[in-house]
Amino acid sequence: MSKVFALSGSLRADSHNTRLLQAAQKFTPGGLEIEIYDELREIPPYDYDLDFPGKRPQIVEELRRRVTEADGLLVATPEFNYSIPGVLKNALDWLSTDWTREEGVPLRRKPTAILGAAPGNFGSVRAQLALRQIFVTTDNDVVVKPELIVFRSHERFDEQGNLVDEGTIDLLRQLLTALQEKIEATG
Repeated sequence: MSKVFALSGSLRADSHNTRLLQAAQKFTPGGLEIEIYDELREIPPYDYDLDFPGKRPQIVEELRRRVTEADGLLVATPEFNYSIPGVLKNALDWLSTDWTREEGVPLRRKPTAILGAAPGNFGSVRAQLALRQIFVTTDNDVVVKPELIVFRSHERFDEQGNLVDEGTIDLLRQLLTALQEKIEATG
């Protein structure tokens, strides 16, 4: 069983992006166990002066450990001002460093899948592009296709927050299968 660490870039209680990750847990192909991180709100602003082993806040050390131990990463992002939310970028900043060159970078070569939802007609397309640019720098091994960009997201979920759009569910399954294949290819 491969472990996938999932991050939602939204702090909103009824976030469609968090709901997408919950749907991923439900519709995952066999062999993937998806853990959704729910402490993004608690991550302090990135601070280079603290970004060394033994100096990092405990919650950051724990986040780094969990991402390092995961076989893959699943990131759901809403779109704010044509990009990803600041809280998500902040967490990725904490995960992208190894100033000592001894402990390793949690994101380096990590099999990663991106998805996102937004209520507009373009979904999270620009945010996902920004996220892909970040993952070039951090050297993540990103699933290229399929892309899961959920536009008019409010139409894809029922009143209880369940993903009910069959086309979106099918793409989600394809994305998770592609992530699973990347994980298996890395051994």
